[in-house]
Amino acid sequence: MTAVEVDQLRLNFSPAGIAAINAVIGLMMFGVALDMKLGDFKKILAKPKAPAIGLLAQFVLLPAVTFGLTMVLDLQPSIALGMILVAACPGGNLSNLMTYLSGGNTAVSVTMTAISTLVAVVMTPLNLSLWGGLNPNTAPVLHAVRLDPLDVFVTVFVILGIPLALGLYAGHRWPRLVERIRRPFKIATVVIFVGVVAAALGANWAYFLDAVGLVMLVVALHNALAIGIGYTAARAARLSRYDTRAVAIEVGIQNSALGLVLVFGFFDGLGGMAIITAWWGVWHIVSGLTLAAIWGRRPVAPMAPPEAAVADLG
Repeated sequence: MTAVEVDQLRLNFSPAGIAAINAVIGLMMFGVALDMKLGDFKKILAKPKAPAIGLLAQFVLLPAVTFGLTMVLDLQPSIALGMILVAACPGGNLSNLMTYLSGGNTAVSVTMTAISTLVAVVMTPLNLSLWGGLNPNTAPVLHAVRLDPLDVFVTVFVILGIPLALGLYAGHRWPRLVERIRRPFKIATVVIFVGVVAAALGANWAYFLDAVGLVMLVVALHNALAIGIGYTAARAARLSRYDTRAVAIEVGIQNSALGLVLVFGFFDGLGGMAIITAWWGVWHIVSGLTLAAIWGRRPVAPMAPPEAAVADLG
């Protein structure tokens, strides 16, 4: 499949399939909130440095660097816009598991996921409109669909913001019940989500196989860049390796499921965008598990001072 064909391709997800993905994402965000307590936010306010650096990397540095990458590589419009969309999404809740397996600060990871989900209600439509509009190749696509940031805001708020608020309320109102169900609930929603996406992709499998070769290297490069941005920002801020691992993984694992919802909700399943976003969802699991395998064998002390730490990517 040629680049031109990718830009013209429209993948097909049924309305029922899109509704199912929306519902499962909402359940996953509800599960993320079950891991949080209002007191956790007070702790972060007392020591906000690690999450603040991570959120800066996630919503400012990553979208800006992604824009630069799309300009340097001179990619097809739909592929470039897919990269910008992924970079505009909040962290994915798989990052919490990957951080745990990597021996990083899981509390920072969970906090970043929750806060980035809230912040994404504003920052995802803002970054998509800003950086997509600045790229002369992707700006016509945004104009063609007449993307209204307010519409994206409402969609993101309904899918992410409301479930997160409900999860926080449930944890506060029924703490004993939540403690019993939160882990199996999160596992069940991830399994259901994988099943729903697999079923939806089945209808477009031939298109996916034909086009994925065009984006594999681009996604691998983009994902490595995202992890590197998180890692470098954390080290530059003199965070401990314990916190650095959490920030690097959080920035490197994006909520590609939300990206797919936006692709099919606002861009009519535009081929390059859909394939970039779908393949990112596969690849960040591979890269996350790879980091977990490397870092998991090299434990770090939770409160290790940054002066004693040495770079542990090499």
